Amino acid sequence: MTHPAPPGAVPVPVRAMRRISEFCGVIASLMILLSVFITCQMIFVRLILNQSTFWQTEAVIYLVIAATLLGLCYVQRLRGHVGVDLVPGLMPPGARRVLALFVLAMTLLMAGVMIYHGFDTFHLAWSRNWKSETVWAFPLWIPYGMVPLGFALFFLQLAADLWMTITGRDNPLAPSIVPDVLTEEGGH
Repeated sequence: MTHPAPPGAVPVPVRAMRRISEFCGVIASLMILLSVFITCQMIFVRLILNQSTFWQTEAVIYLVIAATLLGLCYVQRLRGHVGVDLVPGLMPPGARRVLALFVLAMTLLMAGVMIYHGFDTFHLAWSRNWKSETVWAFPLWIPYGMVPLGFALFFLQLAADLWMTITGRDNPLAPSIVPDVLTEEGGH
């Protein structure tokens, strides 16, 4: 006999997505760190050894792009995306919840569009064997593939957040701290 989960419990798929998002955050951080090392190596090769470089700049660009896209779900998990807290902070809890549902739904829609168009570009690069127009001739399906992958992971994290909001277990727009200026005691 199975027992229903307590009302505040986090469902297994949501917990799994949170772990995936955290893993992506680690991978994105490592990509940024690697891009810093490559940049330092490039500076050493150019300035100290007085030699030319041919792959480093492109590698750093692709690593930073990939880190940004893979990090989307992690930043969403932490609620680190830029937001304006003033309006939701002034709204009653029910209206904040409706606003959160609307924002999550619109963001899911935008992420879905990015997945669709990103996959289309990735598929073109893959099927036509596009390569960068540099000496390195890097296969472009790899960086183009980061767009649908990153937005798909972002989409899944958004879906997990939406589920938690719909079921009343979370409200991403609930204020954690209300500034004194917005309370009757602090404001005049």
